[in-house]
Amino acid sequence: MKYLIITVAGTATRFNRDTEEDTLKCLYYIDNPRFSLLYQLFNNCGDYDKYIIVGGYCFDKLEQFIKNELREYHDKIQLVYNEHFKDFGSGYSLFKGIEAIKEFGEVTFVEGDLFFKADTFKQLYDSPKNVITINREPIFANKAVALYINADDKPRYLYDTNHNTLIIPEAFKAIFNSGQMWKFISSDILHQAVNTLSAKQLQGTNLEIIQSYFGNMNNNEYEIVAFPDWFNCNTVADYLKVRSLMN
Repeated sequence: MKYLIITVAGTATRFNRDTEEDTLKCLYYIDNPRFSLLYQLFNNCGDYDKYIIVGGYCFDKLEQFIKNELREYHDKIQLVYNEHFKDFGSGYSLFKGIEAIKEFGEVTFVEGDLFFKADTFKQLYDSPKNVITINREPIFANKAVALYINADDKPRYLYDTNHNTLIIPEAFKAIFNSGQMWKFISSDILHQAVNTLSAKQLQGTNLEIIQSYFGNMNNNEYEIVAFPDWFNCNTVADYLKVRSLMN
């Protein structure tokens, strides 16, 4: 089984400063629904046996969009509700998505406010290994998820929820801006990684789960895929930058 988890539960505070009514970032579009981020994700990510979409904020609008605009995927989509989208962090949405996986398979996780090209994503899709993604954006503490490789060749993630500064606590060999997409070859190992975490950790960022899965891997156990065309659409202005790149 091939699973794709897409998390879209957040309240999109920055995005909605420039919209006429409250909306999910992934559902916003100009001209046609196929130019929404969610539709583009389905278009650019390839074919999966199961698409698990985790929502929360504006959940009724998400249900309606899936019903109307993603009809061709209906028998493959499982919509999951995150009841703690207001008070827990992004990790709980990923946890809810993983919880919905009942059969063994490989799992790809994509945050729902991203835009990227299909040809680069195919490298992740086709890889026989676990995959960590990076992008070519500069690393700024107020918005980036940083990935560094420590002296023991182990991947480590950094993110400041207060958007102030990042501190690397050890020697490192390389540092990147995370592409915020991951491929987990084994759903069983992913479940085991989740089970090692406390309830408090699962209420934090999704990096708790990511780090638990990848943290002890050697560099021959995973592949790094770089995305030259990659955008995180936190605002309407960000969306407008990628609109012309959409097919």
